[in-house]
Amino acid sequence: MEIQSVGIVGAGQMGNGIAHVFALAGYDVLMNDISQQSLDKAMALIDRNIERQVSRGKVTADAKAEAMARITTTLKLADLGTCDLIIEAATERETVKNAIFEDLLPHLKPHTILTSNTSSISITRLASRTDRPEKFMGFHFMNPVPVMQLVELIRGIATDKPTYEALLAVVERLGKTAASAEDFPAFIVNRILMPMINEAVYTLYEGVGSVKSIDESLKLGANHPMGPLELADFIGLDTCLAIMNVLHEGLADTKYRPCPLLTKYVEAGWLGRKTGRGFYDYRGDVPVPTR
Repeated sequence: MEIQSVGIVGAGQMGNGIAHVFALAGYDVLMNDISQQSLDKAMALIDRNIERQVSRGKVTADAKAEAMARITTTLKLADLGTCDLIIEAATERETVKNAIFEDLLPHLKPHTILTSNTSSISITRLASRTDRPEKFMGFHFMNPVPVMQLVELIRGIATDKPTYEALLAVVERLGKTAASAEDFPAFIVNRILMPMINEAVYTLYEGVGSVKSIDESLKLGANHPMGPLELADFIGLDTCLAIMNVLHEGLADTKYRPCPLLTKYVEAGWLGRKTGRGFYDYRGDVPVPTR
């Protein structure tokens, strides 16, 4: 099946990034959110980010204008029913995702492919709550979507070959690289990345090092572009905690137990960059470590 139109559920940092790359690749994009303010903010951000690509000579002004014209927005989830492909990019909570798919089902065309941008949740389990588990896949983009090259493709137990091949073709058209992952908790990238971040939080929690010393050690000693605590703030500490909980519950291994300090930060509402405070305080001109 040739995919021409794409519906995106969620206009947050992942949703607007996905809309950005699909529109530039020539797809018609319909982006949904429960808040008009979120949709307006997403469109402004997409415009700024593509303009940055224009200024760097990576995209022409005409290509930008065409891409922006391909993106429309809606507050009505049912409007996405006309799309060939739907990408759910809502918050990393299974109950929320299930509710979205349940609301979408009555409005979908028979051939519509459903996908989730989940970082960790079982694709098989999500698919089982729909009327088309054979046309359901994990479609996990990395953040920030316009910059990161990788897309994880995760098949559930019922996913058929044509669905996988259709998404493989989409990734190729986007100019990105696909990595196939089995449907185990957190897949490939986050199965490796999140325990590292969690261990960095434990290192802080146990007083082995400060926020600054931990991040500088990994940047200068392991050549990481961002320190693990800085990266956690960028991802969102709530997302990090949600993925660690999926790993801990799904694999039943104590090595995946979320650090109590990570839980405390989330309980305080210190979720990282998006709330202005996490392991760093972003409310001033320069980020300042909070511990």
